[in-house]
Amino acid sequence: MALGAPGWARFPAERATLDWAAAARPAAEAALRDPAFADMHQCEGTWFVGLDALPNDAAGRVAGGPALTGAAVEAARALAGWPSLHRAQVSVTWPGYPRPRAGEGEGAFRYRQRRDAAHVDGVLGVGTPKRRFVSEPHLWILGIALTDGAEDAAPLSVWEGSHALMRETFRAALAPADAPGEVDVTEAYTACRARCFEACRRVNLPLKTGEAVLLHPLLLHGVAPWTAPEGPPRMIAYFRPPAASVEEWLAI
Repeated sequence: MALGAPGWARFPAERATLDWAAAARPAAEAALRDPAFADMHQCEGTWFVGLDALPNDAAGRVAGGPALTGAAVEAARALAGWPSLHRAQVSVTWPGYPRPRAGEGEGAFRYRQRRDAAHVDGVLGVGTPKRRFVSEPHLWILGIALTDGAEDAAPLSVWEGSHALMRETFRAALAPADAPGEVDVTEAYTACRARCFEACRRVNLPLKTGEAVLLHPLLLHGVAPWTAPEGPPRMIAYFRPPAASVEEWLAI
C-alpha cells in the first residue's frame, strides 16, 4: 500500500489489533511504574516518553499475547517491509500537556505549545546549541492505540504531504556526502519545517483502542496540546524499525 500524497493512513480497530492491545496494555501500564523508566516521565508529569518501554518480542508479542498482525501491518509491509520488531515506545499523555520538558528553553517550549514539537523521527539534535543529523532513519512509523483517546486529548498531529518536501530537502542536502549521517542538516531541516507549516495542512489523528495509524518515515508530525476536559491518559504504542541506510530511508 502506498500512503500517497497525505503520507499517512488510519485503520479501524479489528480483532487482531484489539487482542494485541488487550495484551499490551497491562505491560504498558507496568512500565509507567517501573523505576527503570523513571526518567521517561517528562513535561512535569504530563508525558511519559516511554522509549523501548514495551517488552514485546520480535513479532510484537507481549506477555504471551498474539503477534502483531492486521491491515496496518500489511500496509507497513507493503510500504517498506516488515523486519523483526524492536521494543515499542509507549507514549502516554495526561491532562495539562504540554508543560516544559526538563532542560527545555523558552523558545523550545513555545514550539511545543504552538507547533506540537513537530519533527521528523530520526533527525536528532546533538550538542549545545543543537545541530541536527539524520542519525536514526526509519522504515515507517506504526502506532496502535492502547486506550480511547478523546479528540482533543493530546492527539497525534501530522502535516499532510510534508514527507515529499522533506525528501526533496534531504536529498539535496545529503546527495554530495559519502557519509550522509555525518552531514549537519540543521539549516535545511529548519527551513523545510517552516515551509511545511505554510504549505501543508495540519491534521489531528485521535485514536480509539485498537485503531492504528501508519506514517511515512519522513512525515512531519507531533503531539497536539491536551485541551479536552479532565480524563484518563491517552496511550499509544509506536514501532519505528530502523532503515538499513539513509539511502533506503530516502527511497521510501
